Amino acid sequence: MSQSVPMTEEGYRSLQDELKHLIRVERPKVVQDIAEARSHGDLSENAEYDAAKNRQGFIEGRIKELNDKIARAEVIKPGDVVTDKIVFGASVTLFDVDTDSEVTYKIVGEDEADLKHGKISVTSPVGRALIGHRLDDEVRIKVPSGLKIYEVVNIAYM
Repeated sequence: MSQSVPMTEEGYRSLQDELKHLIRVERPKVVQDIAEARSHGDLSENAEYDAAKNRQGFIEGRIKELNDKIARAEVIKPGDVVTDKIVFGASVTLFDVDTDSEVTYKIVGEDEADLKHGKISVTSPVGRALIGHRLDDEVRIKVPSGLKIYEVVNIAYM
């Protein structure tokens, strides 16, 4: 049996949107590109044809991957969570003991992670370290630059 893929509603919609775009826009475009490249003659030395076929392979692979993830999706609605622990979907504000600053992360699925927007994967080292902690807990996280020590100052489910 395939393992479920946890994600937020936003992440689920994003995967669906990407799938629709690939099927409705990218797939027809690459088919057209292949047809045009074929019209140029000899395929053995046709870089345009090779590039279009490679792109087609990527698109078809991504469509297959998205279909699989959508089929196995377990959409978790953070607003429905009733707990005082950090779990998937939580927005967590941490106080960095070393820098005397705060940072907020939302714990999301792997496909949704985007550090620039404060979204970290539940499977990332930081995400894994935060899961299960409570308000005011001290969390020690091994990161490439060494050991980071945070204090959990807020947990929200929105």
